[in-house]
Amino acid sequence: MEPILHGIILAFGLILPLGVQNVFVFSQGVTQPRFIKALPATITASICDTILILLAVLGISMIVLQFEWIRLILLVGGILFLLYMGKVIWQSGAASLEGKDALPIKKQILFALSVSLLNPHALLDIIGVIGTSAIKYNGQDQLLFMVACIVVSWMWFFGLTISGAFLKKMQIPNRVFILFNKLSALFIWGTAVYLLVGLFYFEH
Repeated sequence: MEPILHGIILAFGLILPLGVQNVFVFSQGVTQPRFIKALPATITASICDTILILLAVLGISMIVLQFEWIRLILLVGGILFLLYMGKVIWQSGAASLEGKDALPIKKQILFALSVSLLNPHALLDIIGVIGTSAIKYNGQDQLLFMVACIVVSWMWFFGLTISGAFLKKMQIPNRVFILFNKLSALFIWGTAVYLLVGLFYFEH
């Protein structure tokens, strides 16, 4: 029972803070014309987290944390993708609320991949924290810990998408959703700037 509770608490602790990945998944629930249209982003983010958790528990964390150049690559890639994604979300405007300019499946998947796999902080959280925490357990206990983390991840992302879709049905004026898009883009750009500052300190 302890590994399950540990996995649930730890996963919620890592995934709850407002981050680019959460903002993007939630925004798809809000801006897609139907709930099912937002699922590509939700499922992609969930699968990415599942893969990262599996790799972390299987010991890849020990490799990543030993090589600083890997962090540098993650920072550069993350900055470029976040800048581009912020631009697209900023320009989506009111049309996306009518489903005319909502992100298509390919872009949803691409952006979900970028915020999941090219976000250095998310990677280091999952690989560093979950990976090192899993070392505490062996055999079946380690498996239970890993499954608990994965289940929480899937439940959270689907919950975000459902919340966004529910909010859309509350007849809130379009300008509120446009503002949400703008704020989401600003948050994403802010994260890119934060990573850029991290890159500067990395090199100096």
